[in-house]
Amino acid sequence: MSSRNSTNPRDLSHPRDQIVEFMERIYGYGMTTTSGGNLSIRDDNGDVWVSPAGHDKGSLAPHDIVCVHADGSTAGPHRPSSELPFHLAIYAARPDVRAVVHAHPPALVAFSLAGTVPDTRIIPKARLVCGDVGFAPYELPGSDALGRSIAAVFARGHDTVVLENHGIVCSGVSLFEAFGRFETLDFCARLSIEAHRVGSPHTLTEEQLGFSKGDSHLVDEFDPGPAPSRERELRTTMVKLIRRAYDQMLFTSTEGTFSCRLADSDLLITPYGVDRKRIDADDIVLVAAGRRERGKTPSRSLSLHQKIYARHLDVNAILIAHPPSVMAYGVAHEPFNTRTIPESYVMLRDIALLEYGAQYTDQDSVAAMIGPGRPFVIVENDCAIVVGSTLLEAFDRLEVAEFSARSVIAASAIGPITPIAETQVEALRKAFGIR
Repeated sequence: MSSRNSTNPRDLSHPRDQIVEFMERIYGYGMTTTSGGNLSIRDDNGDVWVSPAGHDKGSLAPHDIVCVHADGSTAGPHRPSSELPFHLAIYAARPDVRAVVHAHPPALVAFSLAGTVPDTRIIPKARLVCGDVGFAPYELPGSDALGRSIAAVFARGHDTVVLENHGIVCSGVSLFEAFGRFETLDFCARLSIEAHRVGSPHTLTEEQLGFSKGDSHLVDEFDPGPAPSRERELRTTMVKLIRRAYDQMLFTSTEGTFSCRLADSDLLITPYGVDRKRIDADDIVLVAAGRRERGKTPSRSLSLHQKIYARHLDVNAILIAHPPSVMAYGVAHEPFNTRTIPESYVMLRDIALLEYGAQYTDQDSVAAMIGPGRPFVIVENDCAIVVGSTLLEAFDRLEVAEFSARSVIAASAIGPITPIAETQVEALRKAFGIR
């Protein structure tokens, strides 16, 4: 597996290229403005590479990145970011930190304005990735006082810090890790806000947060032979849809699983810990006769996928994702009514809400619950699981669910929602051959 794609901090691309790549993501996903946000990387020799001051974040290029040497001198065509002082203060306080991300995503700014931090206990991955979130009191942007305020919080061991009336700062041993914390906390914030619109968010207990996904994904290895054309085609299709799902923010860079059946129990599945934005066809893991392709680690949800395929021979694709509007219902523990527009019911049927933990401890029941007659389920505080006869059908269902949930949540701000009547649902069943 390419080190470029994995969570391994050894990224061989130049700091300039890394900063440009991740700034493109942050700006492209609406997480900062043209003039806002800054990224930095501390090099092995102590140099700090940082985004420039006052430069359009939507057109940043490698030659725009500034190198700040230990003696304070700089190399590059621009001035370093005005927030450089707090980057340097964090590096001084935390020798283990090698990268810093700062931006102003609206959901996290909302928490900073409210003087609080997102509760990462609403989904297990948020607590695992972000840890305990710190809070730094307001100080003048670009000032040494702001640097001292932020560094003091990082010095206490926090890796994610909300800045009062300002934004968010995240750190990591690599820019990929820092960005992963940044996007995960942003997802957590957006999910929390949406859940408040649906009902009241529920948090996981320490016992639930400690649920193990097990090592069922670490099955025996084998050396596959030449890939037939159908396998190559499916790998290409998976990669296209995975990247599309990531661009639509239906999951994060390290979480979200696609699989498809090859034949009988053989399947292709996304790898564990590989950046969904950068994923390539070669990263996809072949699992055949219960063994995994040598040198690759499949998703930790492999055993659940295997059980679903074994039970439903007409299911050929499975997606596990985290669409924020859909998951607002999962976090609020509220039922998601698909009987709102014809497309929602025809594509999704009635959606089941499963208790958190079943995806780990009772996979047979989950596999029995989902299938062609119920192709979409929500697991409380965790994920959405969707199946289809093809990858495209499953992905279409995922999109329809998120669009529908977004519409229903928005409609609730306008007035009471009138669902489709039972007679109208029966007409849909008859017209579309729904059993």
